[in-house]
Amino acid sequence: MMVGGGATNSALLARAEPVAAAGDDFYLPPPLPPTPGAIVRAEPAQVAFSAPGMPGVVPAAATRMMYVSSDTHDAPTAVVGTLLQPSVPWTGPGERPLIAYAGGTKGQGDQCAPSKLMTQVVGYQPPADITFEYDLLALYSLLARGMTVVVTDYHGLGTPDVHDYLNRKSQAYALLDAARAALQLPGTGLNPGTPVALYGYSQGGMASAGAAELQPSYAPELNVRGAYVGGPVVDDEYFIGYNDGRPSIAPAFAWILNGIAADYPETRPILDAELNDTGKAILSDALGKCAVPVSLAQLHPRTSEWTTSGEPLTAVIDRNPELKSAFDEQRIGTLTPSVPVLTASAMNDEGAPYVPVREMAAGWCGSGVPVELDPNAQIPTVSGLVGTHVLAFFPSLADSQQWLTDRLAGWPAPNNCGALP
Repeated sequence: MMVGGGATNSALLARAEPVAAAGDDFYLPPPLPPTPGAIVRAEPAQVAFSAPGMPGVVPAAATRMMYVSSDTHDAPTAVVGTLLQPSVPWTGPGERPLIAYAGGTKGQGDQCAPSKLMTQVVGYQPPADITFEYDLLALYSLLARGMTVVVTDYHGLGTPDVHDYLNRKSQAYALLDAARAALQLPGTGLNPGTPVALYGYSQGGMASAGAAELQPSYAPELNVRGAYVGGPVVDDEYFIGYNDGRPSIAPAFAWILNGIAADYPETRPILDAELNDTGKAILSDALGKCAVPVSLAQLHPRTSEWTTSGEPLTAVIDRNPELKSAFDEQRIGTLTPSVPVLTASAMNDEGAPYVPVREMAAGWCGSGVPVELDPNAQIPTVSGLVGTHVLAFFPSLADSQQWLTDRLAGWPAPNNCGALP
């Protein structure tokens, strides 16, 4: 793919504005009520639960719903999610719980929304944009235990707004408000006191962590019993610096910048001045792509190739106060969860770096939160598309779900705060 030479400042500004949702009127929001968690519309949905390596299908009734959430500036916004009700019984303690599930990275195009991918497993958009719903394995295992699950699409996936990838507040709000909305749907057996657990890996791990931190102030009425925070990105700027030059992760840098430009208008003229034609073309290309693309960013994985100064993005962020402030707002670990947390993060994770995860866990421990940090020491270092970050998703599936079951039973939460790995 050639890098176009005609990218202009005004073009970047236009891309920072909301884009039209594609294809399905369900995703176009009407005027919204001001109440977070309010249901705007809902309808039955068909979900594909068979995938390679999955021996059977857990029957589940699916409901697609649009609900009110809050954006990063606490203004009302529309988010779509999917409620999955298993037909198998819940055999754990107490009433059937609700798992508020935050999915891993899908991309920034509307076609990448989990509520769309769950109907087809694999999504394809010509000429070479393809992704698949790899969260199906975790969803399958949660449903097989008899847990009800609600999956958020996040802010801006499917709906007209730009998806602000790895935004601390909007992701957390979307997850908490998905639980609020699910508890209101009639005929589900759920009620305001239903036990809730937060669950996510990778992008979802950041969302779960952010939700655990914000729940005491944003959604204190939810009966949250615990949070699983798997492989989280804790600090967006650190994430960019740690992975600068890795082709498989370079598109994520563009998704982050597109989200920053959309959410923080004061950063747009800075990005216009600091990004060269290649950088602007990369942001434009990434805006409509999913997580397994052949993208322009992968051809220019070093962010020094994106900037007019030849500096990496982290240097540009550090010397621009408006950009630095916007990035600092995305850092997890500044607030204190009120529930126990299980964090799994491979020490050799090549994508979501371990050092800030450990710092986050230690900070929570210092505030009295029961935290168990699993460093996944058994995971080998593997580079490429299927790297250590992807492999580390699997060992924690059974352990994390048993951990949640124990929290639902009211057992004391284990922690290794005294000697973090």
